[in-house]
Amino acid sequence: MIAEFSMPQRVYIEDTDAGGIVYYVNYLKYFERARTELMRAQGFAKAAMIDDDLLFVVSDLQINYRQPARLDDALTVTAAITGMGGATLTFAQAVYRGESCLVDGVIRIAAVSQSTGKPQKLPAAMREGLTAQRSNLKQP
Repeated sequence: MIAEFSMPQRVYIEDTDAGGIVYYVNYLKYFERARTELMRAQGFAKAAMIDDDLLFVVSDLQINYRQPARLDDALTVTAAITGMGGATLTFAQAVYRGESCLVDGVIRIAAVSQSTGKPQKLPAAMREGLTAQRSNLKQP
C-alpha cells in the first residue's frame, strides 16, 4: 500500500442540504479530490494523463456513511492505493472530523482510452512508479 495521503477539506454551504448536513454525494467529490492529489503527489497529474489518451473511471464503489459532517466542519480526507490490476487501481478512502471517521469506502477505478472509451492497461511508467512507492501493493 502506498502511504496514506491526506488533505484538509472545509464544509461549505454548497456542500450541504437545507439542514446544514453534507449531502451524501459530496463525499464522493471529496474522495475524488483526494485520489487526484495522491496521484499528483506520485507524479501523475490529470492533464498529463489526458495528453496520453488516458482517463480513469469509477468501476466499483463501496461506501459506509457513519456520521454526518456539518456546515463549516474542518475535515481530513484520506486516500491510499491498496491494489493494482492490469487496468485498475483500488483505493481505501475516508473522511474524518478530528479522530472520528465519518465516511469510509473502497473505490476501484479503471483506466480507459479517452478516444475510444475502452479499457486499457495502466501505462508502464505509472505501474513502475506506483510499484516503486509501494510497501505491499496487491497485484492480482
